[in-house]
Amino acid sequence: MKKQRAFLKWAGGKYTLVEPIRQLLPAGDKLIEPFVGAGSVFLNTDYDKYLLNDINADLINLYKFLKRRPKTYIEDARKLFVPGNNQEQAYYALRKAFNASTDTYERSLLFLYLNRHGYNGLCRYNSRGLFNVPFGRYRAPYFPAAELEFFAEKAKKATFTCEPFQNSFRRARRGHVVYCDPPYLPLSPTANFTSYSGNGFGLDEQLLLAQKSIQAAKKRGIPVLISNHDTETARLFYEAAELTTLQVHRFISQNGANRKKVGELLAYFAPTLIAQAK
Repeated sequence: MKKQRAFLKWAGGKYTLVEPIRQLLPAGDKLIEPFVGAGSVFLNTDYDKYLLNDINADLINLYKFLKRRPKTYIEDARKLFVPGNNQEQAYYALRKAFNASTDTYERSLLFLYLNRHGYNGLCRYNSRGLFNVPFGRYRAPYFPAAELEFFAEKAKKATFTCEPFQNSFRRARRGHVVYCDPPYLPLSPTANFTSYSGNGFGLDEQLLLAQKSIQAAKKRGIPVLISNHDTETARLFYEAAELTTLQVHRFISQNGANRKKVGELLAYFAPTLIAQAK
C-alpha cells in the first residue's frame, strides 16, 4: 500500500509511524479513532468502516463538508491560495475573519488556509477559543488538491463525530478496533501543554483514557492501541498493555539543529492479554 499524506499539516501527525501502527492494528469490521487529527492512520489502513472523532469542531466540520461536497469545497478553498494571501497583513486579516465567523462552511475554508499558511502547521487556540497561530512566512504554500480528493473519496467509508473521547469508546462494539492518538504526555514535568481545541487534556484525562482502554479490552473484547511519549507516567498508565518502543524525530524546537529523536510508545491492549493478566 502506497503511503498517503494527509492534506493538513499536523504537529504530531502519524505519517512517519504508519508502518509500525499498521503492524499492530488487528483486523476488524471498523476502526474507531477518538482523536483523528489529520487522519494519517485512517488514510493508510483498509477497514470496511471508520468512526472518526475529534474534539475540535473546526476540524470535523471541514471533514464533513469535504465528504459531502468535495468538488465545491476544493474549488472554494483553492481561491484562498493566491500570492496576495501569502502576506502577513492578509494572513492576520483572514485569521481575524475566521475568529469572528459563525458560519461553519466559511470557517472550514479558512481553517485549511490558516493550516497551510500559519507557523509550522500548528493548530492552537487561546483561552477565549480564538485561533492564535502566527504567520508562517512560507515562499509558496502548497494547495493539497490531490490529498483533498483522496480524503474525500475514502471518507465515503467514514462517519465523523465531534464529542469527548469517552463517547467514542461507548460506540465501540465487538469486532471493532480502537486507535487512540491523544495529546501527548509532556516529556518533562515543566513542559507546557498547549491547547489545540480549547479543551485541556491533562493527567486526569490521560489516566481516564488508559482506564477506558483496559475496560474495552477486558470487559468487552475490543482491542485498543494508543500512541504516546515514552515516559515513566505513560509506562505506569499502560502497564496492562503490550508495549512497543520507537525513536521518532520530533520537531520540538524552532531551531532545526535542536530537533532530535524522542522515545515513543505504542501500547496495545489486547483482549486475551488483559483477560490473562487479571
